[in-house]
Amino acid sequence: MTTLTSGEVFEKSMASEKLDVFEAMSLKPNTPEDLQELCRAASRIRDIGKGNTITFSPKVFIPLTRLCRDYCGYCTFRVDPDNADSIFMSPEEVMTVVHRGEKAGCSEALFTLGERPEARFSEAKDWLSRRGYKTTLEYLRDMCQLVMENSSLLPHANPGTMTRRELEALKPYNASAGLMLESTSEQLYKKGGPHEFAPSKRPLVRLKTIRIAGELKVPFTTGLLIGIGETFEDRIEALLEIRDIHHKYEHIQEVIIQNFRAKPSTPMSSSPDASANDLMWTVAAARMILGPHVNIQVPPNLSSNNYKMYLNAGINDWGGVSPVTIDFVNPEAPWPTLASLRRNTEAEGFNLKPRLAVYPEFFLETNDFFSSDILDKLGSLVDADGYIKGGINKYVF
Repeated sequence: MTTLTSGEVFEKSMASEKLDVFEAMSLKPNTPEDLQELCRAASRIRDIGKGNTITFSPKVFIPLTRLCRDYCGYCTFRVDPDNADSIFMSPEEVMTVVHRGEKAGCSEALFTLGERPEARFSEAKDWLSRRGYKTTLEYLRDMCQLVMENSSLLPHANPGTMTRRELEALKPYNASAGLMLESTSEQLYKKGGPHEFAPSKRPLVRLKTIRIAGELKVPFTTGLLIGIGETFEDRIEALLEIRDIHHKYEHIQEVIIQNFRAKPSTPMSSSPDASANDLMWTVAAARMILGPHVNIQVPPNLSSNNYKMYLNAGINDWGGVSPVTIDFVNPEAPWPTLASLRRNTEAEGFNLKPRLAVYPEFFLETNDFFSSDILDKLGSLVDADGYIKGGINKYVF
């Protein structure tokens, strides 16, 4: 393994220079000592770009629809119409959640929904048609506008793959948008793989959406889901793809490294969870490949017993944490309390700061990403450093 603390790989990453494929592949640790060395190097690189600030986004989770055209081998979020409480959330239901979030001091409205359910289910198509919509993305656009114009919360849309026209329609009413790449592995969508019946999970179509977001200057969240059958080389390849797109468009606002957790009543219910060591070295490799300035996140509710250890692998963000709503994608995994999140973060020597649904570098001293109206709204919510006014004491007493 390359000596990361003094060798070429570490020096190039520290200087935000692009690692080549050979250098990136050399990051795989062979011993516990290698992993420790990799994590130390990744943490040093994080410190260069992010200092000792760790962020999170106080949010509400809005599952606009749980119907989805895809069937993934690990998902419990999607339901068919016969098992759904409702086909879509109504505008009134959306705003009820938003107002609860406002009272709790939230700033992000995370819209998570199934991919194009109208393409598979007549019930979804009919529901939309009766209200004057052809597609789920059209309805989502109006709900984002409703929230943006009638609350202090900032929408972040995560609806799956999108066309240029769809992203253009969402852009004026979103602080950011997202789509998990998950993996570039071809094995995952072959017969028996978790994405066999999920056409939108093909890497090419997901990478296309990420590139379109870059062309449109939409601050964008993406990331990996590890432990679903991909190899180490697949993870490196996916990180290199994300890195190269970001180097071209500079719009990737954060990269999530999410660990697979088996869920009952799914085809992958008996598959092993991604291990802590697997997550550690993937996080550290992500920091080495992506460099000092990209924001890297691990969801704390998916590692409730040991999440603070990932601070020592180079992350600088905990993602969205809600004091109001559950994680509908991982309902078995409750959010940590903000008090415990603060306690565990500070115990490792970091300062915890609440942020918006978009990171400061995408709206402070730049107008590349937003209209003047949105910039004014963002500015009204933050302090001079771009973090939420009042800081963590606004939430933890």
